Amino acid sequence: MKVIVFGATGMVGHGVLRECLLADDVEEVLAVTRSPLAVEHAKLRSRVHDNFADFTGVDFAGYDACFFCLGVSSVGMSEADYRRVTYDYALAAVRAMPADQVFVYVSGAGTDTNGRQMWQRVKGRTEDDVIASQVRGYAFRPGFIRPMHGARSKVWYFHALYVALTPLSALLVRGFPGIATTTERLGRAMLRVARDRPDQRVWDSKAINAAG
Repeated sequence: MKVIVFGATGMVGHGVLRECLLADDVEEVLAVTRSPLAVEHAKLRSRVHDNFADFTGVDFAGYDACFFCLGVSSVGMSEADYRRVTYDYALAAVRAMPADQVFVYVSGAGTDTNGRQMWQRVKGRTEDDVIASQVRGYAFRPGFIRPMHGARSKVWYFHALYVALTPLSALLVRGFPGIATTTERLGRAMLRVARDRPDQRVWDSKAINAAG
């Protein structure tokens, strides 16, 4: 199996990339980033791409799945800017992928096309259009994510929260699998989806933990 990972420099993408490189049935991983990766592996190929709103001329043929882990916090962003990074980038990637390829979009718990908050609506629209597109789209909606194996958030206040909750995070995952998961389980669940292509298109933390 050959897979593509977007957002491998972030917390979730770092964890997903690790699981892909460890998986015996994954022969190649293409990491699409805006800056070079500080990771080397025999299975890993990297492609630095400046404009995530346009993948014209980029050939993604031959890959079985794409794991789209790129995302930003909506704090302090206008709806137009948040939509550009969240919706436009994801759909540009989708349009560049071959038909019927598995495409897993990392969304978040509470996503709702008709939600009261701006980020809920933008992510909800993104989920809807990914699933309705030519790819075989899935939306992952994790709640709290415990970073593992060196993964860390690039957003300082999220990183501070994860550090503060470190003594409790393992208990959260074990005791509340419906709201908490880990970067490790996220990656493994994505690989399970790529292998099995299940009918269920929207996955919450409980489903992610069961599969990962």
